Order: sequence, then C-alpha cells, then structure tokens
Amino acid sequence: YTLAAEQGLASAQFNLGFMYDEGYGVLQDHKAAVKWYTRAAEQGHAKAQYNLGVAYDLGEGVIQDDKTAVKWITRAAEQGFAKAQHNLGVAYDFGEGVIQDDKTAFKWYTLAAEQGIAKAQYNLGIMYENGHGVPQDHKAAFKWYTLAAEQGLASAQFNLGFMYDNGQGVLQDYRTAEKWYILSAEQGYAKAQYNLGVMYGKGQGVLQDYKTAVKWYILSAEQGNAEAQYNLGVMYALGQGVIEDKVYAHMWGNILNSNGYEGGKKIMDYLLEQGMTPSQVKKAQDLARECVKKNYKGC
Repeated sequence: YTLAAEQGLASAQFNLGFMYDEGYGVLQDHKAAVKWYTRAAEQGHAKAQYNLGVAYDLGEGVIQDDKTAVKWITRAAEQGFAKAQHNLGVAYDFGEGVIQDDKTAFKWYTLAAEQGIAKAQYNLGIMYENGHGVPQDHKAAFKWYTLAAEQGLASAQFNLGFMYDNGQGVLQDYRTAEKWYILSAEQGYAKAQYNLGVMYGKGQGVLQDYKTAVKWYILSAEQGNAEAQYNLGVMYALGQGVIEDKVYAHMWGNILNSNGYEGGKKIMDYLLEQGMTPSQVKKAQDLARECVKKNYKGC
C-alpha cells in the first residue's frame, strides 16, 4: 500500500491511512492516518473523506474541529456514503459545526435511513414522532423504528415497544410491546428494563409476577434509573416480590432523596410511620453511601 500510496493512488492512500488508524500491521499512529486520509480525501475518496471528518470530530491525530469535520463529512455524504449522511444528520440535528436545522437533519437522516443505517432510521423515527423538521406522524415513526429495531438497535426496540404499549401509530398490543422491551432490556437498555418491571408489577399484558418485576427493576436501578429505584424501594417496603426489608427500602429512598427525587422522602416517611428504628435508619444510610460509591451496582 505504501508504494502505491506514494504514487498517488487514492484507494491505497485510504487503505494505508486505515492501517495507521487501527494499528493493522503498523504501530497505531493517528497523525499518519490523517496524513493519508487527507491525500485520498482530496482526490474525492468518499470513505477517506468520512474517516477524515471523524478524525476532526474526535480530535484524533488533529486538533478537534467541528467545522472541518462537517466539511469532510459533507463531501462524503454528497457522494452517497451512508455513514456520512447519518453523521451529517446528527450535526444538523444538534448544531455541531453547523447552525442547528431540523429540516436539513431530516433530509440527511432520510438518505442514510433509506440505505439501511439503523441509527438514522431510529433518529428519523424520533423526528416523525416529535414533529421535528417534518409534520408529526406516528405511523411513519412506527415504520422507521421497526426497521431499526429489526436490526437490533436497543433504543429503537424500546421505542417500538413503547408504541405498541401505548397504541401510538399501531394498535395497542401488550404482548408485542413486551417482546420488544425484552429484546431492548437484554441489551441493557434501562428504560426498557423499567417498563418491563411495570408490566410485570401491574400484570399488564403478562401474568402479574412481582419477582420478575423486581428482577427488571434491579437491573434498571443499577443503571441509575430513578423511577426503577423508587419502585424497588416500594417493593422492599411492601414485601412484593422480595422479603419485606425496611432497611433496603429506606436505602433506596435515601438515595433518591439525595438525588432530588421527590418519591425518596415519601418512602422514608412511610417507613418511619411503620415503626422503623433509629438503628435501622443508620444502617440504611450506611448502605446508601456504599451503594452510591459502587455506582448502584450490587446494592
């Protein structure tokens, strides 16, 4: 590749840049990667233009520069390179290196989504759902979420589950909602884990099962989801799906209260009314501090 790259062959320049970028066959060297990507990009090589844009976006091998990132990503997008089209959509969506513009974001997301880029399909779904850059259209949102969800994108699987759960853009179907929530939750998506907890806690579309509700609440709570932490605290307080444990219930209430979540105080006040002792309160406070230090994992 080096010999061909030095003779000006754009594809070789790109490949050499990629090898330096990833450390394939050479020591990883982002500056060398940028050098070769630049040479290929200046000859119109779309992948090189995209990778060069990403390098400027991340500040790898160059000083971080959103505007230069957008410049190169735009050139790749205009050649039909799908990943670049999606990234350009993101840039316009969030005003990174360009003036924020929903309609232009929508344009680039659409082009990328039509080429099968799952994140673009998901972002397009969001735009249709919320009416950003396009008139609100739940059926169109449902269509794009479905395409992204079928590619395994956890956030899209959650949103699709939510649409089935609430009958938005599709007939309400709790069973199908559960299916998509599970697929998302198994990938660690906290909101899906929480919603599954709610479904099993209420018996909504599934047989009521407090133990399964607790399982999903724990997984979501460990990721810092305040609503899951609250419901978990309530279940410990009432002994639903777990052995009643005032100390653990108060621990979650304490954590929530410290984080400014109103429900935390409600849990603590309820437990005090139920005769929780000062020694139990102290133990719960100690557990809360330990739990926060562990970033809510294994509490």
